[in-house]
Amino acid sequence: MTVFLYLFIYAAVLIFVGACIARALFYARAPMHLRWELYPVPHEGRARAAHGGSYYETLDWWEKQRKFSLLGDLRFMVPEILFLNGLWKFNRRMWYRSFPFHFGLYLLALSAALLTAAASCSLLVPSWAGWIAALRYCYGALAVSGWILALLGALGLLAYRVQDDNLRPYTRPGDIFNLVFFLLALSVLASGYFWRRPLAPDMLDFLRGLLTFDAALEIPGLFAAGLMLSAALLAYVPLTHMSHFIAKFFTYHCVRWDDAPNGSRLQVKVAEYLTYRPTWSAPHVGAGGRKTWADLAAAPPSTEGRK
Repeated sequence: MTVFLYLFIYAAVLIFVGACIARALFYARAPMHLRWELYPVPHEGRARAAHGGSYYETLDWWEKQRKFSLLGDLRFMVPEILFLNGLWKFNRRMWYRSFPFHFGLYLLALSAALLTAAASCSLLVPSWAGWIAALRYCYGALAVSGWILALLGALGLLAYRVQDDNLRPYTRPGDIFNLVFFLLALSVLASGYFWRRPLAPDMLDFLRGLLTFDAALEIPGLFAAGLMLSAALLAYVPLTHMSHFIAKFFTYHCVRWDDAPNGSRLQVKVAEYLTYRPTWSAPHVGAGGRKTWADLAAAPPSTEGRK
């Protein structure tokens, strides 16, 4: 049973990493999106972004080197990722449920990272007992906090999707399944861990066994079930629309903030894309797979819709 558990978790981690890479490559290789070019753009820097300006304001800008402010991007992205600032501004009711769920998952991920560091140190440099004890305390506190927040957030989101009249039309069975999956995995893992028998392996013991493939380690049944459910959830997330944590990067950097000048490289791409034959079902577009984008863009949408 222990060997099967190890193999299952290793396979889940490989699926998660592989699916994330595949998803990122899919987005990166997709045709160029219609750029929003909405200002301010954070990488313009604080002074220019403050009034919604751009490098186009500079005299003879094409003769000068563009300045890119990574700090400007981080100043926007970090609060958005950690605290969901956009949701706070535009959908406060959803934020009260979504923020604890996401922040709880962040804490659980950080706890897993510290747990891995503690297990590695205990195997490689056991003399660092003090540091290992400190890491054990830190990952334990983070794990409990993250579990409580994620569980409450998932319960809140599930109730909100079921009860809210405005959100119900946008809720599909898959949305309900995803939240139930999180609730089940979190509940079983916590139950198996806190109700395990005395002297049974804890998380540090388990991860040391996982890293060394210690088949002699006996994992209690409920604890093992929670670990398997959590591993399955990890592998499942990037295969669904919950992979928006990957898509968000491309949405911001390749759509909202893409203000690269229309040079020869972009012109070659656009010329290729105009030869594509879209097959959208919307009648007002008239994209039935026969006409190219160039044809559709040159004709009034209403005319195409009547044909």
